[in-house]
Amino acid sequence: MLSMPHELRIRIPTWLSDSISTFDTDYPSIQSRMAFTISLAKQNIEHGSGGPFGAAIFDMDTHQLIAVGVNVVVNSCCSMAHAEMVAISMAQQRLKVFDLASTPQRFELVTSCEPCAMCFGAIPWSGIKHLVCAARDEDARAIGFDEGPKMSDWRQALKQRGISVETDICRQQAIDVLQQYAVNGGAIYNAGDAKREDQR
Repeated sequence: MLSMPHELRIRIPTWLSDSISTFDTDYPSIQSRMAFTISLAKQNIEHGSGGPFGAAIFDMDTHQLIAVGVNVVVNSCCSMAHAEMVAISMAQQRLKVFDLASTPQRFELVTSCEPCAMCFGAIPWSGIKHLVCAARDEDARAIGFDEGPKMSDWRQALKQRGISVETDICRQQAIDVLQQYAVNGGAIYNAGDAKREDQR
């Protein structure tokens, strides 16, 4: 008989702790912030610790790094452990708030790919005020990932909630990481895949 766990655990790769040493470091341009975020995705696949996605949260005014995240779905046995979800959770835990908008600071989520349906849904509740994306939804789908049912006017939906959006920042660099992952035979994990394979 299975017992109920007493805590929720999402396993963060050991190498990611090295990024903590860069907390409070300034990343003055949007390109530098995105380059750092894409480097997280690249390191994640090079270390074999997860999927080809990275995310980071920065203070919008000082451009200081607040939190980082990478996709650790498989290793954590948790479908929610997307890079954006990990970064948001780490920022909230670090600042001890469930709503980042409740602090005097304004925060920006920088992600190596447009949010999937789940991460899109989480952003309005997170307190993030600005979203910056590199690769597009279609770029992730092109290598086989299921991004879920997301409204076509998702950018406008966020803007109506006071969340500004920038897209296609360093897009090609992020696509290169996605394609590197696919070429290297990285696992493309989508809900129900294993069951569908068994039925073939």
